[in-house]
Amino acid sequence: MAPVNKARRAASSPAGDPPAKRDAARSRENILRAALIEFAEKGLQGARVDEIARRAGANKRMLYHYFGNKEDLFLEVLERAYEEIRSAELALNLEDLPPEEAMRRLISFTFNYFIEAPHFISLLNTENLHKARHLRRSKRILDMHSTVVDMLARLLKRGAADGVFRNDVDPIQLFITMASVGYFYFSNVHTLSTIFARDFASEREIATRHDHVMQVIMGYLRA
Repeated sequence: MAPVNKARRAASSPAGDPPAKRDAARSRENILRAALIEFAEKGLQGARVDEIARRAGANKRMLYHYFGNKEDLFLEVLERAYEEIRSAELALNLEDLPPEEAMRRLISFTFNYFIEAPHFISLLNTENLHKARHLRRSKRILDMHSTVVDMLARLLKRGAADGVFRNDVDPIQLFITMASVGYFYFSNVHTLSTIFARDFASEREIATRHDHVMQVIMGYLRA
């Protein structure tokens, strides 16, 4: 299930927690889910604390109590969004697969994630408008990305040892490439469709783009 749909589901708490703690955790989670939707739809400047509170079934005082202010709440939403994609990448269990199969799975996952989680594009667009000033405050996000880059470096090393990947690939450059070929396509799908008079949001065009991305990246990696 896509993270944006997960964001709309009720949060669960461990059954052993006291009722007050469960209620607090549930309220906090409801606010985070509501904020994700509001920020994805309207950006940081357009989002309204009143609307987030209304969506969450909470009040503004509770929101400020848990998160401090709108910018701090936006940072927590960003951290949650990054945590979801990085956790999903680790759940692919790439270390258990042959290098080529593992790389294909990672490329496909990265491309398809922008379909399953369109809110991620909106949040990235917003944070780039603000020159990443929120991300710079987050050690959690830096730690998440060091983990996935390390995983990618190990995968490249295995592939080079098996003779299927070239041995001079920078894992960070590869990471950026895999993300960008999907991000650019989906963040610009409407303008591209208009310019080239093709419906790039159609299933057929998305499948064609997916195959192209796979061939381009795997072709580059080939030993």
